[in-house]
Amino acid sequence: MTLTRAETEAASAASVPPPPDKPRRLGLSRWDARYTPYLIIAPFFVVFAVFGLYPLLYTAWVSLHDWQLIDGDQGFVGLDNYSRLFGDPNFWNALFNTISLFVLSTVPQLLAALGLAALLDRGLRGRAFWRAGVLLPNVISVAAVALVFAQFYGRDFGIVNYLLGLVGIDPVDWRAETWASHLAVSSMVMWRWTGYNALLYLAAMQSVPRDMYESATLDGASRWRMFWAITVPSIRPTILFTVVTSTIGGLQLFAEPALFDPGFAANNSTGGSDRQFQTLVLYMYEKGFRLFDAGYAATVAWMLFIVVLLVAVINFSLTRRIASKG
Repeated sequence: MTLTRAETEAASAASVPPPPDKPRRLGLSRWDARYTPYLIIAPFFVVFAVFGLYPLLYTAWVSLHDWQLIDGDQGFVGLDNYSRLFGDPNFWNALFNTISLFVLSTVPQLLAALGLAALLDRGLRGRAFWRAGVLLPNVISVAAVALVFAQFYGRDFGIVNYLLGLVGIDPVDWRAETWASHLAVSSMVMWRWTGYNALLYLAAMQSVPRDMYESATLDGASRWRMFWAITVPSIRPTILFTVVTSTIGGLQLFAEPALFDPGFAANNSTGGSDRQFQTLVLYMYEKGFRLFDAGYAATVAWMLFIVVLLVAVINFSLTRRIASKG
């Protein structure tokens, strides 16, 4: 039987043994495809384990002990710190203040940021100037912000009370009254973070296809209708992101209420003379760094973690459901 030229060449090629390093290269290629992705993401998990997971678990361990900040571990007490916490009226007061400040600052903040982003998305003159300007409050030191707002809300010579007097309203003691102090602290938070969230919304709005607006304009839709029917549904992921991050930040307020209290400079801050604007973080700071009760402070920290987690999940679920119905 006579072989053709092509068959002869194929048989010759098959008889040639593979290079000796080909199996090794194949093995390295398989190893690379299987393990390289894990090596790429490994630094994140290492950093998270060292600076996130370990402190969280260690705080839980400390909360189960009578742990003094100076003297160290005084013995295992189990859930005694938690039973003390649930019977502590100061804890419930701090929890109420935290939720109140969160609602008063976060909800108006996100709505104002959404409206501000819609204005910046229009063809304004000097758009770069206005877009950079809304971020300015966020880069200013929180200490400077608190100092200025403390002057605004001064009881005797504050600008806000002066303006209220012009319309016949009696002066308000912004630090002594619960709701007044909550409004004052919330205004600081809104002033600092509204522009930041507005820029996030603006960046999302820039990616919305313009032909959708053109089609809606031809159909006779108003700007208001286009905003709620096109813009808001198109930026749902960004809205969900800001809701979750604002929830986490709003429930961990420390700097604004601490600096609003004149006693903080003397390390004697309790969030007002009657704890009227003391948050959970301020209460944790008081227990841990003023009274040196690290075990009880760790218990407050863990309860704060649970509250933040629950509220963030609820907010995320509600926002996602509302957005899906839009």
